[in-house]
Amino acid sequence: MAVNSEEIPANLELLLDVPVSLTVELGSTKMPMKEVLALCGGSVVTLDKVAEAPVELLVNGKLLARGEVVVVDNKFGIKITEILGGI
Repeated sequence: MAVNSEEIPANLELLLDVPVSLTVELGSTKMPMKEVLALCGGSVVTLDKVAEAPVELLVNGKLLARGEVVVVDNKFGIKITEILGGI
């Protein structure tokens, strides 16, 4: 994503190259280790969200945005639908 340098305050420019961990969370579940060890190709794990629910975008573990899963050129992506003030 391109950032217009005219929109960035000079004191923030130092942070633009700092790497952060970006995570998209589809959902989660808890299961006993016995069931985890039994997982194999083709196994289905039920998550705590319905299929239509927005996914969450986390930056360094902090919720930043929500969005929808999209497929572009056979790769998964996220279309941002809501920006939150979480960082």
